[in-house]
Amino acid sequence: MSKTPTMYVERFSVFQRFIHLLIILSFLTLAITGMALKFAMEGWAAMIADWSGGFAVLGALHRFCAVITFFYFFLTMILLYTSWKDSGKSLFGFIFDPEGLVPNLTDLKEMIGTFKWFFGGKRPYYGRWIYWEKFDFMAVFWGIAVIGSSGLALWFPVQFSKYFPGYWLNIATIIHSDEALLAAGFIFTIHFYNTHLRPEKFPLDPVIFVGSISIDELKHERPREYDQLVASGELDKMSTRRAPTAWLARMATVFGIFVVTTGSILVVSIIITMFKYIQGGH
Repeated sequence: MSKTPTMYVERFSVFQRFIHLLIILSFLTLAITGMALKFAMEGWAAMIADWSGGFAVLGALHRFCAVITFFYFFLTMILLYTSWKDSGKSLFGFIFDPEGLVPNLTDLKEMIGTFKWFFGGKRPYYGRWIYWEKFDFMAVFWGIAVIGSSGLALWFPVQFSKYFPGYWLNIATIIHSDEALLAAGFIFTIHFYNTHLRPEKFPLDPVIFVGSISIDELKHERPREYDQLVASGELDKMSTRRAPTAWLARMATVFGIFVVTTGSILVVSIIITMFKYIQGGH
């Protein structure tokens, strides 16, 4: 008896995957260089500086990746604009679409349901975007507003001081440093676990790299989206037997594991350093 071929459906377009690749490369580099500069007196920070060519090089890399950050934010706005136009909805209807990326009451119910599921309850009826994915997406805007603006003030202190008191640069330093620390800690722990390190995906969920997901996975992970696609007839139009390219899947696995491992090592180094500071009374 022949085996039924696996069917796939596209979850992320090439453009979306490209934006996420820019996010990965820029954020990882910003985190490494920024934390090495923040904890410059630590041995692991000095080691990173030696490998990269010195702290001046780390600063240059940090600013270069800041430019990439503003670039992918611009691309994200283009993606949102084209998605809105393609949807045929009003701006208000697009922003507050129950299945969109803006958090709503359904997400609160699913979050509560998730905790119940952890203790033996029923798995929530997840849709296209789960509440933690929406939170991750909103972090892009939060990062630009808080970390990006404070970083620009520190990058161009003379120009900034023409319009604001000089002591605001001290405030910008604290905001930029501590918010970046919070962002790195969140991405390298919560985001990594929710996306890659949970048991059913360990050690990596390659969908953001290869773009497609099997229909069986879709039905299991996002049953509400699956039922909506079936009811609308869209699932048949979107389905394909073409599996992700083998070489792309291999590259995604190697690259993804490298990123997860590097981020995990960095966050462990930060935690050890913070404990040392606390014990030393700094």
